[in-house]
Amino acid sequence: MHEPDVAVRLRGLTKVYRRRDGVNEALGCIDLDVPRGAFFGLLGPNGAGKSTLINILAGLVIKSAGEAVVWGYDIDTNPRLARASIGVVPQELNIDPFFTPRETLELQAGLYGVPARLRQTDEILAAVGLTDQAHVYARTLSGGMRRRLLVAKAMVHRPPVLVLDEPTAGVDVELRRQFWRYVAKLHADGTTILLTTHYLEEAERFCDRIAIIDHGRLIACESTESLVRRLDRKIVKLTIAGGLTAIPTSLQAWQTSITPLGRLAIAYQPSRMHIEEILSIVRAAGLVITDLSTEEAALEDIFLDLTAGGSGKRAQADHGRL
Repeated sequence: MHEPDVAVRLRGLTKVYRRRDGVNEALGCIDLDVPRGAFFGLLGPNGAGKSTLINILAGLVIKSAGEAVVWGYDIDTNPRLARASIGVVPQELNIDPFFTPRETLELQAGLYGVPARLRQTDEILAAVGLTDQAHVYARTLSGGMRRRLLVAKAMVHRPPVLVLDEPTAGVDVELRRQFWRYVAKLHADGTTILLTTHYLEEAERFCDRIAIIDHGRLIACESTESLVRRLDRKIVKLTIAGGLTAIPTSLQAWQTSITPLGRLAIAYQPSRMHIEEILSIVRAAGLVITDLSTEEAALEDIFLDLTAGGSGKRAQADHGRL
């Protein structure tokens, strides 16, 4: 058994798919620890290897090499206990439309070998807010209710590790809020959360630690705060007296833009320039500053910088944020 403070431990995890024209390495020697009780983000572009990694942990894909341990159980030597320690909420709504939520959870509990006397079907339905819908066909549930039912399915065997694979893809804003309120409660109760998402603002808001993989390789793994702090970049937004319709010639050499609200936005590196220098340059251009605000680097900036093809996307992101 591994260290008691680690929920998921990967060492040299590798997955290679063999094809007629050669081999495709979906995962290349991944070393990763997910601390117990963490809200852990696993990020990467499409095809980076995130789903492959999750499916290996869930027992759906056979690894080519390396070691994977879930809650102290090696997936090779203790596969049943390892799978019993993890619940996966998939991106797809894989729910039988002619089963009721209660029937769905009972079937899932049976598949995991949970004895009838130990099942907590009604308690789980209540926890996800589906008590009133317990006996209606799943096909009649709203999108948000189906998402919550997926979480309930993943929790029938009370796993200590919950994997959320793109859980809010295609879900509207209010349903996302409802979903995250429930997940936050699970995390507060001690469940270790492993999240993959393309909504970087979700990862930045909820995750205390983030790993980024690209082309099957681990390229970053550290606290969210440390990851964001790594990028030496800030944006200062200035309100100019009388408004601003064009950038003065003397400021065009800087990374400047006019926001939709008519503010002057300037991106700079705090390690190389103090904000007072920027303000002095703006004043020297004959502009009167009436208000200002600053923005720290966002996780999106880090993600685009670290992953392949980031340079072009980064320019587009800068233009949008400025």
